[in-house]
Amino acid sequence: MAIATVNPADNTTLKEFDGFTDEHVDDCISSAHTAYDNWRSMNVGERAKFLARAGELMIERTDKFASLMTTEMGKLIGEAKGEVALAASILKYYADNGEKMIADETISVDEGSAIVRTTSIGALLGVMPWNFPLYQVVRFVGPNLLLGNTVLIKHASICPQSAQALEDLFRDAGAPVGVYTNLFVSGTKISRIIDNPQIRGVSLTGSEGAGASVGEQAGKRLKKSVLELGGSDPFIVLDDGDDFDRLIEAAVTGRMANTGQSCVASKRFFVGTATYDRFVTELSEALAKLQPGDPADENTTLGPLSSEQAAQDLDELVKDAVDKGATAVTGGSRIDRPGAYIEATVLTGVTGKMRAFSEELFGPVAVVYAVDSVDEAVELSNASPYGLGATVYSRDNNAAEAVADRLDTGGRSPIVGPPCSRATV
Repeated sequence: MAIATVNPADNTTLKEFDGFTDEHVDDCISSAHTAYDNWRSMNVGERAKFLARAGELMIERTDKFASLMTTEMGKLIGEAKGEVALAASILKYYADNGEKMIADETISVDEGSAIVRTTSIGALLGVMPWNFPLYQVVRFVGPNLLLGNTVLIKHASICPQSAQALEDLFRDAGAPVGVYTNLFVSGTKISRIIDNPQIRGVSLTGSEGAGASVGEQAGKRLKKSVLELGGSDPFIVLDDGDDFDRLIEAAVTGRMANTGQSCVASKRFFVGTATYDRFVTELSEALAKLQPGDPADENTTLGPLSSEQAAQDLDELVKDAVDKGATAVTGGSRIDRPGAYIEATVLTGVTGKMRAFSEELFGPVAVVYAVDSVDEAVELSNASPYGLGATVYSRDNNAAEAVADRLDTGGRSPIVGPPCSRATV
């Protein structure tokens, strides 16, 4: 894939970047390795001040970062500004709390003394995705820079200007040479980077294919790896909480944030037979009201997907389902306009013979299933190979917690508030 800014709103190429040579990459890795000794020996309070300054600069540059995200991957401008605020808050969080978080922990022992100490390990490679160009980078970079590691970022090839703007920001915040480095390289170069003995660990957020490759390479070299891969999150409706409008609002938000391009977006909805028809009708009506347009326009409510290829891939999944008997209650097609647009879609009647049953729908497509019981909802939820997150929607928090505990997902955080509870896992 070329390293280039291609505006998905009209598929025009705006700027291209030359990839780094192998020699340049090696120099960057050596610089990060060399910078590590001085960076980790710095007082943690000084590293915290650096993160605080980076967060301040990010807020000051909100319009620039938001515009870049909207141009490079089609994020709605309001959501883009929200992502800047979120990323900056993460930097501030580690600046304010990191020193306490990594302090030595004393353990009581019968003889002698013992402590648990959190330490840095060296230069790390971060392989970052395009769907959250700031947030995904910052949540990896923030704690690692505070701890004393140095980082090299191989960002997604479709958002090079966002990648460069982040390197500029950390440099302007006072990062010494080698502490934060952006690498303009293709995905084919990742294995070579991991092979370098000066790289001590790697973190990737992306597809399961990319994760398997990176995990295998890191394992061969006995290097630490952290992988966050795809998700096909269930949204289980236990009841409507006497407020069906609120339920539909939660479903639309869960499915459509970032135009549905989120690993932890709600993608599969499981609804009891008593309310299934109403849920499908009102969810379809709500999605049909979304207005496609320029993502830089505040009035646009349905932006493009990140690229033409992403739109084609999702369109193929929808067509496969419909061709094999599923129903597109609303949407189901590409939008007749330039750019990587696809209609907000609700699919019903999806079965195991369809790709949409087992593959991640990364975009504005919701699949709704009617279930006869909570047990059936849990069984279908856990039938997916993806176990990233989930939502259980109910007015009864205890009931939502009980169902959430049965789901094969990564973590759990209940959100409570009358008249409904929404336990996310």
